[in-house]
Amino acid sequence: MEKIGFVGTGVMGASMASHLLEAGYEVFVYTRTKSKAEGLLAKGAHWEATPSDLAAKVDVLISMVGYPKDVEELYLGEAGFLNHLKQGSVAVDMTTSSPALAKKIAEVGVGKGIGVLDAPVSGGDVGAKNGTLAIMVGGSAEVFEQVKPIFAILGSSVILQGEAGSGQHTKMVNQIAIASNMIGVTEAIIYAEKAGLNPSRVLESISGGAAGSWSLTNLIPRVLKDDFSPGFFIKHFIKDMGIAITEAKQMGLELPGLLLAEKMYQTLAERGLSEEGTQALIKYYR
Repeated sequence: MEKIGFVGTGVMGASMASHLLEAGYEVFVYTRTKSKAEGLLAKGAHWEATPSDLAAKVDVLISMVGYPKDVEELYLGEAGFLNHLKQGSVAVDMTTSSPALAKKIAEVGVGKGIGVLDAPVSGGDVGAKNGTLAIMVGGSAEVFEQVKPIFAILGSSVILQGEAGSGQHTKMVNQIAIASNMIGVTEAIIYAEKAGLNPSRVLESISGGAAGSWSLTNLIPRVLKDDFSPGFFIKHFIKDMGIAITEAKQMGLELPGLLLAEKMYQTLAERGLSEEGTQALIKYYR
């Protein structure tokens, strides 16, 4: 089986790398803080001191880091992956990042004989733990087929959306849908509370009908328990919405729902809540 490198073992990455270990793959990991990978090392993962050391040893490299600037440095920097991966290997960036950057990385990879896919995901910490992520892929169909068995371990929905950058554009569609939906489900619960209803009982009535959504079913129960731990960080959602706003402007689109959600989450970040989960939007109203 291929040797897999995994860079970025945070809230979601640790679970994803763990699934690959359980499936029998030899997994090499790198994180800026080694202690964050201790759980994976205890399960048999190998530690590499630098990203370039890791890249030189693996057949498939998967990255899931924070921001586009991190992706650019990891792939295109002087010590970047594309200067150390061997010909015929594959790099899969699962970070939510810029479509333009995904295209640039793919172009450089092709020139070096390295397959590149952009494959951002949706499903949060729950999807990562359960191996049920939605994986949105951009890149060559041939490379996609090569990596598909690995994707199948990590997600329940794995779809090639088109050429390089298409995975990132699809993730922007996902985040735009979530942005306005989070406003809707949060306002609904605020209304229920002000009306003197039992919010948990209200959820039983509305979750299975036309009002139902992933956010309503998975995040609002956390809100009702005052659990604002991050399945997905506010700071990362703000980053994603910023990318979507930039792309929309370039396409001549006006998306007022997205702009409103971004403004509301920025307000929460200014209040020091950027490390909380997106369900903390309720605090904007409270």
